[in-house]
Amino acid sequence: MAEAITDPGQLLEALALDPALLTPALAAAARFRLRVPRAFLARMRHGDPHDPLLRQVLPIGEELAEVAGYDGDPLGEAAANPAPGLLHKYRGRALLVTTGACAVHCRYCFRREFPYEAQVSDSGRWNEAIAAIAADTSIEEIILSGGDPLSLSNPRLAGLTARLAAIPHLRRLRVHTRTPVVLPARVDEGLTAWLRALPWPVVIVVHANHAQEIDRPVAAAFQRLHAAGARLLNQSVLLAGVNDSADALATLSTTLFDAGVLPYYLHLLDRVRGASHFDVPEARARALMREIRARLPGYLVPRLVREEAGAPGKTTVAD
Repeated sequence: MAEAITDPGQLLEALALDPALLTPALAAAARFRLRVPRAFLARMRHGDPHDPLLRQVLPIGEELAEVAGYDGDPLGEAAANPAPGLLHKYRGRALLVTTGACAVHCRYCFRREFPYEAQVSDSGRWNEAIAAIAADTSIEEIILSGGDPLSLSNPRLAGLTARLAAIPHLRRLRVHTRTPVVLPARVDEGLTAWLRALPWPVVIVVHANHAQEIDRPVAAAFQRLHAAGARLLNQSVLLAGVNDSADALATLSTTLFDAGVLPYYLHLLDRVRGASHFDVPEARARALMREIRARLPGYLVPRLVREEAGAPGKTTVAD
C-alpha cells in the first residue's frame, strides 16, 4: 500500500498516456485523492485512456460537475448511524466501518465523502460501536467494511474479532473488500490464519467489475481465502465505459466462477457527487441482464439491484 501511485502525473507517465490528461486529473484528485496499487496498474493497457481498469481510478474533469440528484451521502447513511463507526440499515445485520483506508480509490466510491475521521478515530476505536452491537440482540451478522477492512493489519483484525466473539448473539461474519483484487499479496499467511481461527461462518464479498482485473495472482488469492474456510461472493457496479456490455458482464461472471467466486450483486450506480459520468440508464441495465440471462446458467447471473436510502434491503431491479 505504501508503494501505491498517488500522483496523477506518475500514473499517466507509467501508462504512456497523453499529458493533456494531467490538468483535469490534478483538479479532480484535489477533491478525492488518487490511489492505485502497482499490482493493479500492471493489468492496465499502456497507451489506452479507455482501459476499463484505468477508467475506474483515473481522476477526470467530469468529476467536478455539479449534477442534480448526486450528493455526498447517496444512501442516507448519516441517518442509520447509531454509534460512531456503526451503520445499522437492515434488520438482523449491521455494518462496522473499520477504517477509512483503502488499497485503491475507485472514482465511483459512494463513500468518497464519508466523514471517516468522526467515525473511526483511534481514540476509543470501535468501543461505542461494539457496545451498541452487544446491546442489540436482533443483530446476528456483522459486516466488516470501510474503507477496506483488509487495510488493517492482521493483529488489529484479530483484536477486533476477539471483541466481537464475546457477543453471544452474533452468528455470522461478512467481510466486504476490494483488496484481494487490487493487491492480492495482502492475502498472506497471517490473514488466512486469522480466518481459520474465527468462530463463525465467514462470507467474503470481493469487488471486481471487469474480467481483466482477475489475473493469476488474484485467482491464487481467492483460492487461499477459500482454503481458509471463507465463502466467496462478488459484487460489481455497472459502470459506463467499464462493463456496460453483455460481453463484459458475461466474461466477468465466468472468470469469477473459474476462480472460485460466485457472482452475487450487480449494483446500479449509487448517485454520489462526482460519479455521474459512470451512470448507466436503468432501461439499458435491464436489457443487459436479459442478454446475459440468455447466455449463462442462472447461478452465474448476478442480481441487478439498487440501494435506496431508508429501504429495508436492497431493491431488486426486475424486468
